[in-house]
Amino acid sequence: MAFYLPGISVSGWYSALIAALVLGLVNAVLRPILILLTLPVNILTLGLFTFVINALLFWFVASFIDGFAVAGFWPAFWGALILSVVSWIISGLLKK
Repeated sequence: MAFYLPGISVSGWYSALIAALVLGLVNAVLRPILILLTLPVNILTLGLFTFVINALLFWFVASFIDGFAVAGFWPAFWGALILSVVSWIISGLLKK
C-alpha cells in the first residue's frame, strides 16, 4: 500500500510486519468497542461511519509504530479502504 498511496510510508519489512500485527490486534480489540459506542451514528449513515472508524484506527496505529507513517486522515482513509478490500478478497478466496 505504501508504494501506491503517497501519504503512507513504511521504512522496511520489519516495520510493516509490526504494523500489521498491531493493526490486527487493535482491530480485534478496539474496533468492536468503537462500533458499539458509535452505533447510532453508524445506523444514521447506513454503516458508512465504519470506514471512518477504520481510518482512525489505521492512523492511530501509525502514530506509535516507528517506521510506519500516515500523513493525515485521507491517506489513512484510502489505506484502510484498500486494506479492507484486499482482506475481503483474500478471505473470500480462502473460504473456498
